[in-house]
Formats: sequence, structure tokens, C-alpha cells
Amino acid sequence: MELREIEVFLVLSDELHFGRTAERLFITQSRVSQTVRAMESRIGGRLFDRTSRRVALTPLGVQLRDEVRPAYDELRRAVAHARETATGVSGVLRICVPTYSMAGLHFTTIVREFQRRFPACRLTVTEEFPGDFERLRDGAFDVMCQRHPIDEPDLTVGATLSVEERVLLVRAGHPLTAKSRVDAEDLADYSLIQRSGIPRSMYDEFWPATTPSGRPIARGPAIATTSDVLQLVARGEIVHPTVSSFSTYYRHPEVVEIPLDGFAAVRSMLVWVTDHETSSIRALDDLAREIVGDL
Repeated sequence: MELREIEVFLVLSDELHFGRTAERLFITQSRVSQTVRAMESRIGGRLFDRTSRRVALTPLGVQLRDEVRPAYDELRRAVAHARETATGVSGVLRICVPTYSMAGLHFTTIVREFQRRFPACRLTVTEEFPGDFERLRDGAFDVMCQRHPIDEPDLTVGATLSVEERVLLVRAGHPLTAKSRVDAEDLADYSLIQRSGIPRSMYDEFWPATTPSGRPIARGPAIATTSDVLQLVARGEIVHPTVSSFSTYYRHPEVVEIPLDGFAAVRSMLVWVTDHETSSIRALDDLAREIVGDL
């Protein structure tokens, strides 16, 4: 019996759901089904009772799970230890997330899988606005999640974490809520946040000084945190171009989003100081590419 088959069996034993098992293992649901059928054929008995509504272990499945799991866990620890010895993926890896919307919707999966594969490397995630690259250069963080464009010759731009269309955050009842979509030209009638330490290239791309036709866009108050954005939008002092995942991570009962046309999609990626690159950073970057895929 192959190690991958045992892994599929044990994860399905935990989840008792073919779809969630496939998501955890980054394989298709049909692959999970095929693996289970092959195991049952090889063993000569059913491991799971399956109906359209539920999945449950059979007594034979419970016996196999209880006898296999300790050996599997010990083998996984041995493989992880060998990998860490070979690759040097150990110690602490510090990630800075200026806002979680810059990390994308796969970020939690990436972090969880990294911790599973490399238990000797402690991964820390800190939300710190505005994401000043000097925090990488001075060694406060090892990796940062940031948005394109990144034009810094001493930095390496790694895996893409997300590509998202833009939305505009406005207060509930704002005149723009009468529209199903808004355009970049609409921004000329309202104020956007000041730069507030945001990297210049990203700020100019994301919160431009003029509309595509050249109309100036006013600046509103400075901000220090992501919560400031929501409060200012809710009070009607600014409108805020961002991406749709922003509302997944941050909410305010008086703030709504409207699709925003006239700008290119937003790309977020991992970035680090080239001269500070380590085996742990490379392992994180490789894993992000594996999970997110080509965007």
C-alpha cells in the first residue's frame, strides 16, 4: 500500500467528506474515490459506508485507522525531519501582511500546509500596515505579501498569491450605490486616502492622482490602520478602491462595495530581500506556487 493511499484514507477518516478531503490534499474528488475503491479491493472489504447524505467508517475502517495512524504519524515525522535536515527549513519564518486582502484567499491554506510539512520551522504572520519595504531590509520580517507593481532592485518578487478585480467601497446610501457598476471617472467626484507610507509605486497604481481622462482626484485624510479605512468610508469622507477579498477579511455594517471598472486587475505576490533569501523562504514560495497555481 502506497503512502499517498494511506494519507487519503486517514484524511477521509477525519473529514468523512470526499469534497473536503480533496481540498485538503489538493487532488480531485474522483481521485479520492478511486483511491478508496482501490484500497478496499486490495484489502477485501469496505472501509467506508457511503450514501448520498453521509460517509461513515465501517468497523473494518475503524480498525485500520486505529492501527495505521500511529505508524503513519511516526513516518511523517521522520520524513519531515529528513527534509528539514536536507533543506534547512527550520527556525522562524516571519511574514508581514499589510492587509489580509493582499495575501489572497489561499493564504490560510498556504500557512496551514507549510506548518504541516515543515514542523521544525515556526511560521509567524503579523498584520502591519502599510507594508513598508524597509521592514524587510532591516530584518524585522523575512517575507511580505504585497501588490504589483514592485520596482525595487534589491527585492525578489515571488509567487503570485491572487489576481482580483477591483471594487469601490462606499458608505451605505452613497449616491454611487444607485449604480450596478462604477467607472474610474467617478472617482474625480470624491476623495481617496493619502499615501500614509504605502510604497509609492503601489499607491500611484492603486489610488491614482487623476482619472484616465486626466481629471484630478482629491485626497482625504491619512490612515494608520485598515480599520481607519472602514471608518472614513462609513462617515462618507472617502471612497476606497480595493479588491473583493477586502470585504471577506474586513467588514463594517455601513460600508458596501460596488464593482469598479476602468482599472486592470490587481496582482498580489510574495516579496523578500534577495540577499536575505533562505531555504525556508524558498520552501514557502514553492508551496504557494503549488497551491495557488498559475494565475
